[in-house]
Amino acid sequence: MHRTFATKTSRLLLGALTLGASMLGPPLACGAPPAPERSYFEHPPSANGPAFPFSDAVRLGDTLYVGGHIGIDPATGNAAASPDAEARLLMDGLKLTLERAGFTMDDLVSVTVYGTDFALYDTFNGIYRGYFHGHHPARVFIGVSKLIRGAHFEVQGVAVRAAGRAAVRAGRR
Repeated sequence: MHRTFATKTSRLLLGALTLGASMLGPPLACGAPPAPERSYFEHPPSANGPAFPFSDAVRLGDTLYVGGHIGIDPATGNAAASPDAEARLLMDGLKLTLERAGFTMDDLVSVTVYGTDFALYDTFNGIYRGYFHGHHPARVFIGVSKLIRGAHFEVQGVAVRAAGRAAVRAGRR
C-alpha cells in the first residue's frame, strides 16, 4: 500500500510539472522573437563643420531615442542670439527629427532638458508648451554649468509611437 501511494504521488507530481512546463511556452533558444528593426537618423548636412559622431535619433521598433538637440543658428553655427530664439530653434529641430522618423511631438513620453541658467526656466517653458497638444511628456530640467557652442539649453527625449498608428518604415542610414 505504501508503494502504491508513492507511485500515484510521483505520477501526479510528474504530471503537474509537465503541465506547468508546457504552460511556460517553448524554451527561449527555440522560439526567441526577432529583435525589432533598428533605424538611424543622422544629422542633416551642415556647412559649419564635420558631421557629429552620433545620430539625431535611433528608432528601435515603435520607440525613438532622440539625442541631444541645441538651438543652433544656421548662419553662424553657434547658439542663437537670444534664449527665446534658441529655444524655438531647438524645439523646431526636435520636432523635425521626430517627424523625419515618423513620430510627432505628442509621441514623446520623456524629455530631459539641460539648462545653464535657472533664471531662464520660465522662458524655456513658455516656448516648450506651444509644441504640444494635450498632455506633456514626463520631464526633468537639470542645471549645468556649460553646454556646447555656448547654448543655454539642450534637450533629449524618448518617444513611443501611439497605438493604432501605422508604423513608418524608415530606411537604414
